[in-house]
Amino acid sequence: MNCPHCGYTENRVLDTRIQKEGDIRRRRECMKCKTRFSTVESILVNYPHVKKKDGRREPFSKEKLRRGIQIACKKRPVSIAEIESSVAKIAKWAQNRGEKEMNAKLLGQIVMSELKELDDVAYVRFASVYKTFKDIHEFVESLETTPEELPPIPNKDVNA
Repeated sequence: MNCPHCGYTENRVLDTRIQKEGDIRRRRECMKCKTRFSTVESILVNYPHVKKKDGRREPFSKEKLRRGIQIACKKRPVSIAEIESSVAKIAKWAQNRGEKEMNAKLLGQIVMSELKELDDVAYVRFASVYKTFKDIHEFVESLETTPEELPPIPNKDVNA
């Protein structure tokens, strides 16, 4: 770690604190010029790529997942904490699969399964956008049959 003031490489750690997100904040002092500065350490998580219907591949994005769930839950009695918990649970599931790539269809089914637990209206909203339907009858039929077909997310502690 180089001092941001003089560039010297030796410093000492004065204080270490763990942040909410699991990052580690360290307060340091340069051994040469005595300037104090802070650093943040975080764990780099490797998520799989998502293979889309059209064959494109894109990196798994917690932000995109969060945005989709928030849109589905808009004006519904679902708290931000519940949304964050669902995002963390799905992200942990994706990471623990240990695969470099996952199908968008499977990810969508997992999201629908999680939304079904949170709020029925949010589930219907997400399903209506996520799936493509020819007519209203196909949509109603899908809503009646989908809950039994959805794969459950393993019930492991997200923080473990």
